Amino acid sequence: MRIVFMGTPDFAVPVLDALIGAGHDIVAAYSQPPRAGGRRGKALTPSPVQARAETLGIEVRTPLSFRKEPGAVEAFAALAADVAVVAAYGLILPQALLDAPRLGCLNVHGSLLPRWRGAAPIQRAILAGDIETGVGIMQMEAGLDTGPVLLEERTPIDGKTSAILSAELAAMGARLMVRVLYDIHAFPPRAQSEEGVTYASKIDKAEARIDFNRSAIEVERQIRAFNPAPGAYLEHAGERIKVLSAAVMELSGAPGEVLDGQLTIACGKGAIRPLAVQRAGRGVLTSNELLRGFSIDIGTRL
Repeated sequence: MRIVFMGTPDFAVPVLDALIGAGHDIVAAYSQPPRAGGRRGKALTPSPVQARAETLGIEVRTPLSFRKEPGAVEAFAALAADVAVVAAYGLILPQALLDAPRLGCLNVHGSLLPRWRGAAPIQRAILAGDIETGVGIMQMEAGLDTGPVLLEERTPIDGKTSAILSAELAAMGARLMVRVLYDIHAFPPRAQSEEGVTYASKIDKAEARIDFNRSAIEVERQIRAFNPAPGAYLEHAGERIKVLSAAVMELSGAPGEVLDGQLTIACGKGAIRPLAVQRAGRGVLTSNELLRGFSIDIGTRL
């Protein structure tokens, strides 16, 4: 098939690779424009999809907005694609664009729709304590992730971080997309129910600060949901320390109180013991390694 691929982050790269591996013709790749790095004056960095597509010799287009650049829709339609495959692209697609490919636009969505429609379904599923999640191949329409689902697959969340779960769902979605495109008519669309709809709003960086007034179970979910980005963190002595993994402990104390020499921290209910931490600009350490060079006394309130 002649395919236009539309995606931006690492999640989308396995889907692109799978389409190429299945022998499809990727006529163009769309991605969000390169972004500046964290430091002022740092060179623009292309998205993972743009970098991968350019390595493969695929033309890359990076419009800022289809609504504000009407010529971009006409340029998209001129590609005469059989289908557009979308995976975490990040831009709103107007109806004229959705209608342009012969078979429309198919989206790889990282949740069990209609639960977690929106921008951050993987993180929101972990934060909410969902037992399972999955990935679906959805026929796109104008609404926010409201289109019918052609195929889906489930997986338990267990104690997975956002990074691990995202990689798993990306590989799963890539495999499902190849199956659907092999014979799209073999997968009749299933309309989504309007019962049980939840929305996965974009992650705000302010959510990354650990609130020890919450239960230890909730804090541990937060740590997993924000690993690797934006990274759940605590503050001490004017410095942010990311907590990358932690264990829930059956101990108690005032919320935020350091309870022992292993950096066990009391929460609103129970406590957490950080297992992997990271200071700004430094490598990942165990809590014991951190405490050898960064004093956090027992009784300190974080």
